[in-house]
Amino acid sequence: MLAILQARMSSTRLPGKVMRPLLGAPMIGRQIERLRRSRRLDRILLATSTGAEDDVLAAYVAGLGVPVHRGSLTDVMARFEGALAAAGTPSGFVRLTGDCPLADPDVIDAVIAHHQAGSYDYTSNTAEWTYPKGLDVEVVQTDAFARACAATDSPYDHEHVTPYLYAHPELFRIGRLQQSPPQRWRWTVDTPEDFAFVTAVYEALHPTEPDFRMADILAWQAAHPDRVLINAV
Repeated sequence: MLAILQARMSSTRLPGKVMRPLLGAPMIGRQIERLRRSRRLDRILLATSTGAEDDVLAAYVAGLGVPVHRGSLTDVMARFEGALAAAGTPSGFVRLTGDCPLADPDVIDAVIAHHQAGSYDYTSNTAEWTYPKGLDVEVVQTDAFARACAATDSPYDHEHVTPYLYAHPELFRIGRLQQSPPQRWRWTVDTPEDFAFVTAVYEALHPTEPDFRMADILAWQAAHPDRVLINAV
């Protein structure tokens, strides 16, 4: 399945975060490294903006061999429409965001498997908070996404891409993946404190186990509760 990775340089709280060095490589590169371990993703495409500030991001990701589609900075829904057209309009796609360098390929695969088994239009692991924030996965059927795009002109929907789908269960078949016990941690990167946490995780785990997963991070947190406090929600 195609993964569309949404990213930009103009983050409000931490500008340029996707290109910040994380153990010697830009953060977005570390995330792509992890996404490539998924067994159910066969393609990754970066969806970024046409703004000059995103030139460096587009060039770097293209240099990794990842195709890049560039579209509107603010109308991200339209950017995804363009990305899907550029990718040959696949039957479905996975939406991921570029502020999640701890993304777990096993979690991605589990959400895709749940989506396909239930023949859903839209599936996520975010409807209820049981996975750490930063392991967010959304799987969408392209025809359902096209219907959503045609149905809404809300700026909120067009900025956040998928709300129209999950806000209308009467129109779309909605799947939800949850885990028990819930793991309500903050592993996304929006602030300097978030980046410091992610850096600590990478420094501890990546040198000896570059393929580390959610369970490894949870074990590291349990051994280092002082580092978790700044990042727990």
